[in-house]
Amino acid sequence: MSIRIGTFNMENLFRRPTAFRLTDPAERKEILDDFAALVTLLDLLAYRDEDKAEIARLIEKHRAYDTDPKNPPPSIFINQSRPGKDSGLFKTSGSGKNTKVEVTAKGRASWSGWAELGQDDLDLDVVRNTGRVVSEVDADILLTVEVEDRLTLERFNTQVLAGALGRRPYPYALLIDGNDSRGIDIGILSRHPITSVRSHIFDTHPERPDQRLFSRDCPEFEIRLNGTPLVMLGNHLKSKFHDDPELRLAQAKRVAEIYRAALERTPHVIVAGDLNDDPDSDSATVLRDTGLRDVMSHHAYRGLPGTHGECKSERDKLDYLLLSPELWPEVQHVGLETRGIFENGIKSFDTVTSKLNAASDHAALYMDVDL
Repeated sequence: MSIRIGTFNMENLFRRPTAFRLTDPAERKEILDDFAALVTLLDLLAYRDEDKAEIARLIEKHRAYDTDPKNPPPSIFINQSRPGKDSGLFKTSGSGKNTKVEVTAKGRASWSGWAELGQDDLDLDVVRNTGRVVSEVDADILLTVEVEDRLTLERFNTQVLAGALGRRPYPYALLIDGNDSRGIDIGILSRHPITSVRSHIFDTHPERPDQRLFSRDCPEFEIRLNGTPLVMLGNHLKSKFHDDPELRLAQAKRVAEIYRAALERTPHVIVAGDLNDDPDSDSATVLRDTGLRDVMSHHAYRGLPGTHGECKSERDKLDYLLLSPELWPEVQHVGLETRGIFENGIKSFDTVTSKLNAASDHAALYMDVDL
């Protein structure tokens, strides 16, 4: 039986922070850096006077004190159980541009809430272009990366694929919420029954026991086929934004352990998703050292070397289908769907006219394999 298996970082199937929409990279970086600094300060067990002053400055700068749902702050806001002028974290005086913030909390334990990046609603044109990529690939099993939640994936399945595009929906759409506070999760669409799923959201860093290891998760999806079951390990390793290569390497080492354990249950195992690193990286090497083989190195593939952006070189390769040894000789065809991308040198769909309505800045990678 020949089946098509793919992976696609959809990128836009969740509400993206408004900061990501800014065209000025310096302005975008300033907001994201301020957000990272604010989160770090808010997590301190005790707030010193200088900490309180900096928290207040950042809240005032980004109007993060504003809780009006009709006029939300454009970039950062404080989500808390006691919104209003006296929130437990701070109190305000004045109004409008003259609003002043005074931090009243003594530390993290003395208030309940967190900081969030302001988010856009889902862009329907973008989602339809994402649907075009998925429908053109027409995989029997598709690992989906950067999806907000299971209901979003199911709505995409029924309302976009089946409704707007008139394609047959997937009978199985599954996603488990991971560790990313923005709701960037890993899911799966399948035409074959998903018989079990194992999550690894609670795995801890081997050298940082107080820290969850996976930025998102490494779900194990077991799929029933005719005969031997297939296990797909979904991945979205630590990104290079605020880079932490040691964390990404630790994640890859744990994925290698999970892969070896899965091999004891079935010889048909695929490590798939966005590794956020090129084939020569330490994290990719750790996985190859297990015997896994990159499907883009198969003789059946004749396409571009990258999967992200312009896809011009292996430095642009972030997305992988890594196959266990028994699967390798059964590969019949390997393809890369790039038309959802808007970049120089990429021929896009006619509905993809700018980066703002591109399906993703990732291509969808897929293969046909005889199982």
